Amino acid sequence: MENVTIKINGVETSVPAGTTILEAAHMANIEIPTLCFMKEINAIGACRICMVEANEGRGNRLVAACVYPVSPNMQIFTNTPRVLEARKRTLELMLSTHERNCLSCVRSGNCELQQLAKDLGVEDAGIYDGVTNHYEIDGTAAHMIRDNNKCILCRRCVAACGITQSVGVIGANERGFKTFIGSAFDMGLGETSCVSCGQCIAVCPTGALAEKDSTSEVLAAIADPSKHVIVQTAPAVRAGLGECFGYPIGTDVEGKMVAALRRLGFDKVFDTDFAADLTIMEEGTEFIDRLQNGGKLPLITSCSPGWIKFCEHYYPDMTENLSSCKSPQQMFGAVAKSYYAEKMGIDPKDMVVVSVMPCTAKKFEIGRDDQAANGVPDVDIALTTRELGRMIQRAGINFQALLDEEFDMPLGLSTGAGVIFGATGGVMEAALRTVVEVLEKKELPSLDFQEVRGMEGIKEATYNVAGTDVKLAVASGLANARMLLDKVNSGEADYHFIEIMGCPGGCINGGGQPHVSPAERNFGDYRAKRASVLYSNDAAKAVRKSHENAGVKELYDTYLEKPGSHKAHQLLHTTYVKRSIN
Repeated sequence: MENVTIKINGVETSVPAGTTILEAAHMANIEIPTLCFMKEINAIGACRICMVEANEGRGNRLVAACVYPVSPNMQIFTNTPRVLEARKRTLELMLSTHERNCLSCVRSGNCELQQLAKDLGVEDAGIYDGVTNHYEIDGTAAHMIRDNNKCILCRRCVAACGITQSVGVIGANERGFKTFIGSAFDMGLGETSCVSCGQCIAVCPTGALAEKDSTSEVLAAIADPSKHVIVQTAPAVRAGLGECFGYPIGTDVEGKMVAALRRLGFDKVFDTDFAADLTIMEEGTEFIDRLQNGGKLPLITSCSPGWIKFCEHYYPDMTENLSSCKSPQQMFGAVAKSYYAEKMGIDPKDMVVVSVMPCTAKKFEIGRDDQAANGVPDVDIALTTRELGRMIQRAGINFQALLDEEFDMPLGLSTGAGVIFGATGGVMEAALRTVVEVLEKKELPSLDFQEVRGMEGIKEATYNVAGTDVKLAVASGLANARMLLDKVNSGEADYHFIEIMGCPGGCINGGGQPHVSPAERNFGDYRAKRASVLYSNDAAKAVRKSHENAGVKELYDTYLEKPGSHKAHQLLHTTYVKRSIN
């Protein structure tokens, strides 16, 4: 592509033609503030926070940097008094209708609006106070709270829901001063076809959207001497939690996380990766059975509850393709309240299973039907990574000073295959390590299936396994899932096995992970950085195949008999429903 020469704050630079001023400034190591902008999906120039002065030979003009392309010999000024005053006035007008209870807001200290007010020197937030609209808080969804009193109409949530996830259950209602973000006919979010993925929360710059906080329930359970409270942590949590405490993106804090959980008072600290290995044993067995005995294909993974609900709403006829396996979260709970409870002599009714997940849809999943294998809920409380971060902070635990500790046994034992579940392609790769060795009856020369790795939205591969060409596909993000399934339904594509993760990049980018800065979200590679934690963890493991997990072997030998057994189906498998679209 042809380059053009421009000047930014007097410094000459060369950038590709068609580059926006915002992108050009980033290339020149200058970050222009934004609020509404999300690269490729919400470049609408609506908030006007990114205003700069641009001179194309006709004098300096204020333009929105996120949508204005550079031109040859353009001169750009990003920090003149005129620019700073324009941004400040715009921000003051936003704040005039914004509920400013910052001290008690869940985003206090990590709010883009708050940070801009500090950066731009907004001292009197009420300078333009006048008539405001008041909105009732929407708590109808199982996983989140919507408070439009804190909404700034940036529409980032609308773009995430409609474009990234192709769900589109929220949008701008009314017009002018009465505009608000809501569902059709102002329905509560819980009445719509929302899939609980939380990607809207992940991109919201303020406290208008937040997960339902369940930390008080956890603390109450821990304080109850009659309860045995155990916690499981998903693989992606160790790759994101450190960001809550100032660590760079891509830092593995597994050991400190375990130490912090013990200091919060949990009786046992276990690893969801154990159940991920268990999932591979059940799902791999299910796939082999369908492949060899004419079962419904393609088999589609069932680990992502956001994806499952999406399938039930938008592709109900394909629920028969879903693996009947519960997610690792739910499998863990079922095993904890049966096998582990019996070994420890604990009444399952006196056990509280808490999960820490990168995923807000897990809050919905724990309340689904057919998720109570032993007569009690498999999992009682699901927390997000962010909630755990807040619990640790409120408890006064010096996270950075903690020494690494290890998970408790037996449900803390896992393999490399279990840990890579947190990245897109990880479930597929873990399954291949086991399925190929089972079918070919020999060890794999290499355990790394590079074709299914990476942050691409859709990946495809074909492997010859025991004389059969097995066609695979991996999708992450529900818009990509929709594209893939439409190709399958039309006959354009044909696969044996499909992995789908509801969130782009997989669980490492779940709706419950720590918020990232606008610059990192738009120009960084935070998903790959978090995924690298999991792949490094996998590579360092002595055991990297699910079927070689000694704890899982013992579970089958002494309790479940074998993968796919009647007892395994009772505890570890589930059913689905065909839902309507609202």
